[in-house]
Amino acid sequence: MGDKKINTDYDEDQMRLFTLAVLNDLQALELMLDSGQIEENVRRIGAEQEMFLVDSSMHPAPLAMKIIDDAKDGRLTTEIGLFNLEANLTPREFNGNCLRLMEDELNETLNIVRKSAANFGGGVVLAGILPTIQQSDLTIANITPNPRYHEINRIVTQLHGDNRVIHIKGLDELQLTLQNTYIEFCNTSLQVHLQVGISEFVRYYNWAQAISGPVLASAVNSPFLLNHRLWHETRLAVFRQSTDTRSLTHKQRNQKPRVNFGDRWVENSILEVLREDAIRFRILLTQAIEENSMQVLADGGIPSLAAWRLHNGTIWRWNRPCYGVVNGKPGLRIEARFLPAGPTVADEMANAAFFLGLMTELPEEFGDISKLMTFDDARNNFYNAARYGLNGQIKGLDGQSRRVGRIILEELLPRARKGLTRAGIDEVDSKRLLDIIEERVTQEKSGAQWMLDSYAAMDKRAKPNVRLRSLTAAMKAHQEQSNEAAHTWELADIPSDLEWVDNYKTVEQFMAVDLYTVRSDDIIDLAASLMHWKHVRHVPVEDDAGRLIGIVSHRDLIELMANGKCLATKPIVIRDVMKTDLITVMPETPTLEALEIMRENRIGCLPVVKDKRLVGLITAYDFLTVSAKLFEEKLTSLI
Repeated sequence: MGDKKINTDYDEDQMRLFTLAVLNDLQALELMLDSGQIEENVRRIGAEQEMFLVDSSMHPAPLAMKIIDDAKDGRLTTEIGLFNLEANLTPREFNGNCLRLMEDELNETLNIVRKSAANFGGGVVLAGILPTIQQSDLTIANITPNPRYHEINRIVTQLHGDNRVIHIKGLDELQLTLQNTYIEFCNTSLQVHLQVGISEFVRYYNWAQAISGPVLASAVNSPFLLNHRLWHETRLAVFRQSTDTRSLTHKQRNQKPRVNFGDRWVENSILEVLREDAIRFRILLTQAIEENSMQVLADGGIPSLAAWRLHNGTIWRWNRPCYGVVNGKPGLRIEARFLPAGPTVADEMANAAFFLGLMTELPEEFGDISKLMTFDDARNNFYNAARYGLNGQIKGLDGQSRRVGRIILEELLPRARKGLTRAGIDEVDSKRLLDIIEERVTQEKSGAQWMLDSYAAMDKRAKPNVRLRSLTAAMKAHQEQSNEAAHTWELADIPSDLEWVDNYKTVEQFMAVDLYTVRSDDIIDLAASLMHWKHVRHVPVEDDAGRLIGIVSHRDLIELMANGKCLATKPIVIRDVMKTDLITVMPETPTLEALEIMRENRIGCLPVVKDKRLVGLITAYDFLTVSAKLFEEKLTSLI
């Protein structure tokens, strides 16, 4: 993710100089475009594979630096989180057996990482969002020690101003208030690169935008975030909101976020996009300027455009135009950044083949997409795909809304096959990969749908963290053992040999989060009815801001009855009964510590609080359930 050698201590003069360098780079690029110096008539593909590192209990493992040092493979590099890793694959000309070679290299690098991770008790999982991530994983302790990541977090947080609110609504609804960008640790992707010539770049870039919706719908693999079932590709919503630098004023002016799909077709030149980004988005990072791009051109050289590339790397378009030099020749490429990691390498390569086949065929068959589809339809298709996956509807080239699967099977997949043939891709590879798309879409069984169906089919009595851990373990096993596409998998289940101790290491793993609460001004009869109807013994009391201010227990009600106060003619309010001298813990509190607190203080309920707000509750009954399970396992092992 870019150059590590960035400036973290700079003044306004240095910022102005760097801004000038960015503009200078864009001027140099314009000259290169006008003079025909950008490579033409060569198609190349490449990819960046991001992945999660996990421990034996399927939770995030901050092993990135250790693995990079141990593996000593130049293709491996860091990502923002210490439990993320990235592999940069070799660029290849888009023909023949290039897809098979890319797949082989991808498997090779993953096996290198797996072997190294095993040395530290870890493993690798391919997923858009790791289902087992908890909020306690999103801390400064897990940010990669690279100045770039710390500086982005500092500046993005500073520019945003107020606390960042993450709000995503799907099957469940998640709302978080954050003071940093660490939730970005949750995302990994497979980024597919396609180099095209400048004479066709505008046409191809617009088509990349147009097909992103249906390609994404078939590839979704991120339905869970922090124990919530949200979008089928929740990663898109997380990335957009976690890196948003807009203040409330900027949002009211409809200023675009740094993560965006765009708002119009490109008309004449890719410079329209690059200039828009240069003037709309503030520079986040700077570095020492080592060359004058215009002077390099004047001297007959090829500029690196380092200043603009650094700035471009902090603007996260879902289809991002990029510049690079391969074999001494400058070229432009489209980075498709919307595809999630996983669920297997076979699935990822099928997604890439589908995208690349469409990118080869549709511009040749239909020409200018702007004459066939409005940009609003393309953008709506994209976000509908992220929300609903293969369950949604999108608009086709005829402007009619239909099930996305029907459009893929009837209109797009045959053209993707023709596109790969047009590119000269080996027929065996083309058929194998696109057959995966056909079978997946026909069965409506994306990676996201497999996760949701597996979760729903598991024992409802099991805690969510147990189900998600079992889900992740099944994904990891499939990825390591067979690499068969996910639509062929049986639904995951909770294994009988699951190590239950790992499900209860910290309070947040098993605390109750679907809580019934009351206010201090409510009458005690409401709390009593709540306890009776829901079979609970403790009811938290919150103020209107969601801050925990007290607890009402069944003992309090018994005392009221014993003292005859319940016979009073005037209703009793909760504030006159509730306990306010509360003992609380945080989500990351070790379970044994919480148990000791409850035992020492002889209490049956322990509220879990973060930033003074109630986030969960554990009770003596929870520990009884855990003890019973562990006792059962112990006795079974002795038989």
